[in-house]
Amino acid sequence: MRYLPWFPAAGAVLAAAVGALGSEPAPLSSDPDIEKAVSSISIERIQRSIFVLASFRTRHTLSDPLPSGDGIGGAGAWIRAEFERAANATGGKLRVDLDTFEQPAHPPWIPQPVEITNIVATLPGSTARTFVVCAHCDSRTGDIMDSQSPAPGADDNASGVAAVLELARSLAPYDFGATLIFLVTTGGDQGGVGAAHWAEQAKQQGLNIAGVIDDDVIGRSRAAQAASGGSEVRVFAQGAPPAGGRSSELNALIAAGGENDTPTRALARAIQAAAGLYVPSMNVRLVYRTDRLQGDGDHRPFLERGFPAVRLAEATDDPPAPADTPDIIDFDYVTSVARVNGAALASLARAPAPPTGATLEMPAPGGDAAVDWEPAGEAGVAGYRVVWRATTAPFWEHSLDVQGGALRAVVPGVAPDDAIFGVEAFDAAGHLSPAAFAVPRPVR
Repeated sequence: MRYLPWFPAAGAVLAAAVGALGSEPAPLSSDPDIEKAVSSISIERIQRSIFVLASFRTRHTLSDPLPSGDGIGGAGAWIRAEFERAANATGGKLRVDLDTFEQPAHPPWIPQPVEITNIVATLPGSTARTFVVCAHCDSRTGDIMDSQSPAPGADDNASGVAAVLELARSLAPYDFGATLIFLVTTGGDQGGVGAAHWAEQAKQQGLNIAGVIDDDVIGRSRAAQAASGGSEVRVFAQGAPPAGGRSSELNALIAAGGENDTPTRALARAIQAAAGLYVPSMNVRLVYRTDRLQGDGDHRPFLERGFPAVRLAEATDDPPAPADTPDIIDFDYVTSVARVNGAALASLARAPAPPTGATLEMPAPGGDAAVDWEPAGEAGVAGYRVVWRATTAPFWEHSLDVQGGALRAVVPGVAPDDAIFGVEAFDAAGHLSPAAFAVPRPVR
């Protein structure tokens, strides 16, 4: 997923391996298009979006459904219009659709059937991979069943919706390998029913979702800034999912000590790497949990269906405000979080897919470790990077670059028992994919 300086042409694989052995991963270099897209994210447009969304009396899922009203219907109509405005600015390259369905009663949150609409903007790519950024637009009072009282929901979750709208505006002018989907859901505070419906449809259609970023409550940073003197955002990333939802491949990964190398954790590391390059003022802090302890974000339905998904949230749970109105929002902070999203989405969408079938060959005692893999399955792959780290290290520490069509690398001098290995793919421009975990296998 990262963008790297191009490597000089290498000779034999063994020579490349010896030359790179033990080296730290190459310094990162930026993609000019991604720099432009990230810098175009506008605090003024984000501020306007939050004020408009908070001006509806309530956006409760069970509130007034009419597009001309002051409830969820009116808010949804405005969000659709904003997506369509972004689409028109790019000559229709961005496609806007509605995902409307009849939600059955879902006690205790939804006492009777209700029509629910998700708003979806799609920026088609040139490959089968898809990345999704989402936020729920509904709001609530302290009483989750109160669909009539004022509920401006500026932080929860106009802040997330404003970020998704601005990401569509800023990324739509550019071309990417992967398709980007900007998804605004309804029913986030009613058990995530909107996200669950869309995720289930994606699963049934066989959509190749390589990653989901859920922005939920990203508007307040003051407590965190007072404590740390800077800005940071949390990325909640699940490790091992519940046993009932694990594939055989995931069980093999976990059995080999790879619980910190699930596709979701790899996605989280990719977000952090992109932010470090394009938004260095933001500290992206990974949290190895599915969500806040009392949280239930829209990324969860995607996880439950086997898709890699993370949630971005404020650095701390600030003390409750008298009302969730725009005056509690730090608009500079929301803009920075949106830029973290943009850097990650653009970097992921421009990189090749990770290789498949990565394995770590377990040698006889005293022998060198060898890593094998299958091709990434997309055109434009220029080579592969083998990465490894100590089993107790959170991030990759060493790398070895193999160019061309080679699908195997020997890593001399590293005890396989003491390290975690992965393989990344890179293209001719140096965009780097997330790492595929190398599952150990014995020598036959």
